[in-house]
Amino acid sequence: MIVAPGVTLSRRATRDAEKYLLSDETAVVATRRHWAVLIEPTVKTVPVFAFGVLVLVFDPENRVTSSAGLLVLLGALGYYGLHVWEWLLRHFIVSTRRVLLTSGIIVRTVTLLPLRRITDLTWQETLLGNLLGSLGFRGYGTFRFESAGQDQALRHLTYVPDAGELYVEVSKLLFVSDYGGASSGDDEGNPEPPPPPDPGPRPDDGRRDTEPIPGPPPQQ
Repeated sequence: MIVAPGVTLSRRATRDAEKYLLSDETAVVATRRHWAVLIEPTVKTVPVFAFGVLVLVFDPENRVTSSAGLLVLLGALGYYGLHVWEWLLRHFIVSTRRVLLTSGIIVRTVTLLPLRRITDLTWQETLLGNLLGSLGFRGYGTFRFESAGQDQALRHLTYVPDAGELYVEVSKLLFVSDYGGASSGDDEGNPEPPPPPDPGPRPDDGRRDTEPIPGPPPQQ
């Protein structure tokens, strides 16, 4: 596994790239989803957490309400912690051969799509992602991959940070020979087999294609 200049991999992304990329593949893009993906679980966690605190301190001497409040707090923190952990472990990796999405906390799941199978690439910048970008923050967008009419898991990727720059990098791999990835090799990254050798001219056996084929011998 080779890392392209300017690409920084986290420890988890480095482990995934070393495990799932071939030795001659170059990692061109490696990123996790934008932090905005945590907005929804944050909005859901804050009121539940506040309610748990309220129940916990409402009557500290009451074991029932104190235990209930503590359980609510632990549940809210566990819910939010799982989302943060999953966000830290999910990575979007693009090499000179394929697109990979690694995810999962206990059981790791790797979804890949060979670059040569991608027929169309669409980039859509969301309203919030565009607003963050206009304010000087890191924006995000959505990628849509079309792959030879097949329905696959990498068709729709959300919360992709710096989607405009990533779109350019992926487009280079798809339509330009700068990296030489998508236009050569098979789906597993192996080079194309050489063409079969030219058999040369056929030996002259005295027959011509325009001559009629002789019929069967007469019956005795």
